[in-house]
Amino acid sequence: MDNEAVLILIKPDGLKKSLTGNILTRLSETKLEIVAAKMVRVSEELAHEHYKQLKQEPFFKDLIQYIRGEYHDRRKVMALVYWGEQALQRCRELAGATNPEKAESTSIRGSYGRITTLGVYENVIHVSSDRKEAEREIKLWFCPEEIIVNLFSTKEVEEKAAKKRVWA
Repeated sequence: MDNEAVLILIKPDGLKKSLTGNILTRLSETKLEIVAAKMVRVSEELAHEHYKQLKQEPFFKDLIQYIRGEYHDRRKVMALVYWGEQALQRCRELAGATNPEKAESTSIRGSYGRITTLGVYENVIHVSSDRKEAEREIKLWFCPEEIIVNLFSTKEVEEKAAKKRVWA
């Protein structure tokens, strides 16, 4: 079995409810390695690109608002890349079903998720669905320098001078 990577997002409701430690403790049961981690302020563009396959769904607008933290006054998510044997299967099993009411009670979503009165799934965590999605999502949320192992092929490019924020 070869190693694979999976993107995990601890969503704004998980952060607001101070579940980060609980979720990371549960994920440690997988015995996988964390090869990247950061807090991300989710832009409109990032949210749309992340969920682009759901663009035609009636709940798309709610999904965008949810991942951007508009429902929880937490305009951030914690993005992580877990890596190891059967990473996708192990993380998805631990996370449980997307619908928190159908998730096993012992899973992360079964323990901490809920459906709001507006019908929004607050399922506290995102886990990539398959290898292809994992690669797409990881490349969307992280650049190669932010990941401590070489997950995917990279290339060197020369960039023209670009403005960026630095510490004053």
